[in-house]
Amino acid sequence: MPTVEMERRQVVVIGAGPSGAIAAALLKRKGHDVLMIERQHFPRFSIGESLLSHCLDFVEEAGMLEAVNAAGFQLKNGAAFAWGDQYSAFDFGETFSNGKPTTFQVQRADFDKLLADQAELQGVDVRYGEAIVSVDFSLAKPQLDVLREDGSQYRVEADFVLDASGYGRVLPRLLDLEAPSNFPVRQAVFTHIEDRIDSPAFEREKILITTHPTQRDIWFWTIPFSNGRCSVGVVAAAEHFEGRTENLDDCLRGFITETPSLAGVLNNAVWDTPARTIGGYSANVKTLHGPGFALLGNAAEFLDPVFSSGVTIAMRSASMAAGVLHRQLQGESVDWQTEFAEPLKRGVDTFRCYVEGWYAGTFQDVIFYQGGTEDIRRMISSILAGYAWDERNPFVSEAKRRLRMISDLCARDAT
Repeated sequence: MPTVEMERRQVVVIGAGPSGAIAAALLKRKGHDVLMIERQHFPRFSIGESLLSHCLDFVEEAGMLEAVNAAGFQLKNGAAFAWGDQYSAFDFGETFSNGKPTTFQVQRADFDKLLADQAELQGVDVRYGEAIVSVDFSLAKPQLDVLREDGSQYRVEADFVLDASGYGRVLPRLLDLEAPSNFPVRQAVFTHIEDRIDSPAFEREKILITTHPTQRDIWFWTIPFSNGRCSVGVVAAAEHFEGRTENLDDCLRGFITETPSLAGVLNNAVWDTPARTIGGYSANVKTLHGPGFALLGNAAEFLDPVFSSGVTIAMRSASMAAGVLHRQLQGESVDWQTEFAEPLKRGVDTFRCYVEGWYAGTFQDVIFYQGGTEDIRRMISSILAGYAWDERNPFVSEAKRRLRMISDLCARDAT
């Protein structure tokens, strides 16, 4: 048998997206040997372009905030919601959690490359164009078989593996960890445009989330960038696409035409980029960790794009996992379930509560409610800014009860 090329590393991170770059940099800053393997070449396209404020806490922790601040991304100070003639805006400078007051809206190709480059500048060994084709976690130390683009292979033995592969979900696939999501199958159709928005009411420093006038479970994102372009997309359950054209550009613009407030905002747009689609993206796993591995971000679970929670969950999981793994590599006894999986899940479940409430219409009622107190708006703004783990916030610690209570209040006032 031919000799297998063998390499020994302390930590292998699969995927160089935001969670991988943050985790790798944090571990390298603690003095650990880190290899990050990425299947694609950067820059590469990705959605998830409107960052929440909480993201920058982890960017700062990883020593990358100065570079991100200097990159010229579109400043974001909150989120705006539109439905018919109703409009409601939330300011991230006015939150219960007193987190970072601003963040950025980014073209992910540039943002992800910047973070990966920053990790590499800090000493992380980054390899592009390489794919994990098989794994063995039954040995004393995990082993990964890696395929290079030239067809050659090598094997890496590591003390620990962090899977930050996003939608690739490398370890869930290879270790049979996939689990069905309890969310309905939804599809997104999206593109980038030269927006030429001249509406004085439009705030470039906020993401605009627009609800379809008659089908409240259909919504649109409009994410302005600093270069005069926008990301625009529609999200709907599979049945709402039935009977529509299979031409994605016409499909997207058809949905927008049905939504006059958004059509007016985009009236001057130049539609210069073919639309794309992604469907059935909600995902879950049987476990977030096992002997020798942990799952980060979308490799573990993806809910829905409505509140831009994906990158926040990814970065939060990276920071938490890096902290636990650092102590484990130092020889301490750690419990991945109670120190990583369970606390991470609490924030994910908070987001889940409001995502479910959005599609049920109850959270939309709260968003557009004009009679709420400033304190309540600040608590909701905290969640929209990503601080879904701040259990001092009653809308986090008692998410379901509080949402039910305030949506009932909105319904009573409406009658």
